[in-house]
Amino acid sequence: MSRHRQSRAESTLDRQLAALNEARELGEGRLEDAALSEVYDVLERATSRRTLSGDHTVVGFFGATGSGKSSLFNAVAGTDAARVAVRRPTTNEPLAMVWGMEGSAPLLDWLEIADRREGVQVSGLTDDGGGLVLLDLPDFDSVQVGNRHIVERLAGQVDVLVWVLDPQKYADAAIHNDFIRPFSSHADVTLVVLNQVDRLAPDEVGPVLESLVGILDRDGLGKVQVAAVSAVTGAGVSDLRRHIAAVVKAKAAKSARLAADVGVAAVRLAAVSGVGDAAGVHQQDRKALAAGLAVAVHVETVVSAVRTSYRLDATKRTGWPVTRWLARFRKDPLRRLSLRREGSPEVNMTSLPPAGAAEVAQLDSSVRDFADAASAGAPGPWRASIRAAARSNRGHLPDALDQAVAGTDLKANTRAWWWPVFSVIQWLALLVAVGGLVWLGVLAALGYFQMPVPEVPRVEGWPLPTLMVLAGVVLGIFLAITSKFLAAAGAAGRASQARRRLRESVAGVAEELVVAPTEAEIAQFRAFQEALAAAR
Repeated sequence: MSRHRQSRAESTLDRQLAALNEARELGEGRLEDAALSEVYDVLERATSRRTLSGDHTVVGFFGATGSGKSSLFNAVAGTDAARVAVRRPTTNEPLAMVWGMEGSAPLLDWLEIADRREGVQVSGLTDDGGGLVLLDLPDFDSVQVGNRHIVERLAGQVDVLVWVLDPQKYADAAIHNDFIRPFSSHADVTLVVLNQVDRLAPDEVGPVLESLVGILDRDGLGKVQVAAVSAVTGAGVSDLRRHIAAVVKAKAAKSARLAADVGVAAVRLAAVSGVGDAAGVHQQDRKALAAGLAVAVHVETVVSAVRTSYRLDATKRTGWPVTRWLARFRKDPLRRLSLRREGSPEVNMTSLPPAGAAEVAQLDSSVRDFADAASAGAPGPWRASIRAAARSNRGHLPDALDQAVAGTDLKANTRAWWWPVFSVIQWLALLVAVGGLVWLGVLAALGYFQMPVPEVPRVEGWPLPTLMVLAGVVLGIFLAITSKFLAAAGAAGRASQARRRLRESVAGVAEELVVAPTEAEIAQFRAFQEALAAAR
């Protein structure tokens, strides 16, 4: 591999690892801990391997009991270091044959390989002088649990997987299901070897290889290279050496292996997460939530109080002066609800009725319906997390809504322009009527005491004092009745304005305590999906 392609592969792997780690972090607290732990292990292995020798390619020989794995290892390495005997299994500890000992120690420490030996020059294997570590491993079907654990651990660490099969057990379901198939995504760093072909008749080798290729295709490894060799006769061993040498020379196995690990981890994480996309938050969902919360917080009760308070204020200021004082004995509903007072509304609470079972149910139902609509279509774990985010501020919601109502400017102290006009006219009319009554009273007193009574001016034959009384009283009553109609219209307008302002305040609380956390969680989910896609 050229330096440019190698650098590009490393850069791609950097992005994949970063994306997988981002997906893992986004999944914390939302997905199963076991799945996240597996991803963390992959990231840890990748980070550790990349800090170790990049000049060495680690090739592991994996095989079942009796596959001739150790014999093939010796044949490829040009040594008899691996124990071979009739008794099976023979290999209990992994053996490392190293070409290029310098810089290999930390890598072998990480692999936990104690038995390390320096390889001899082997034609076709180490001609290019690249660093190579060949591992002979315990049988993966060993009855010894420790051996199996060693194999499973190193299968996750080596750069290249060499599966050594034999003509008797090459189709064993346990071998394929438990070991080969789980690494189906690692075809680029996998080599399958059919050993002991010397035990087959020449005309049997082709059909057996064809059968093996078909099984591997069902395992998801249809494009993997399959080699037929015999460790006893040496047939195919040279070709196997050349293939390993080509992998070492390319120096791409490490990155390809780690990229495959990341891809597998991403697929598994996606399987745990599930398939689907959240519907998200729409405007109609916001409106429905705000409307439901408005009902729960008694917005209409406040609106009714605003309407009544306006009409009461109008009566106090524009009613007939003779009777308007009676309105002062009526309690202002806004004051009763602590919504008409001096001081900062931010530190006030209302005196609205406490939330009963119906209001609590309404509040919970509104939040639940909103969460259900926003999370619709999302996979199970994320649907649950989106719903939880919508309910995350449930404990603060009632007080926040009450505070929002208390802080809403209801224009309770704003007077209508026509109030002072009507009030002035009312008082003038009363003064005219009183003036007429006083005039009539003086005339009556003069007559009573047999004193001269002056001539009273007349208008169309009506005495002026009498007209003054009649005009003042009629005008006052007319203005009082007219003000009732004007007050009703003004109260309706003030109530409509209050309803709009209250709903805006409630919507603001809903946005802050319900919608924003929900949208943030949906954004987390979509970022998780994007990170998984990048990791793959």
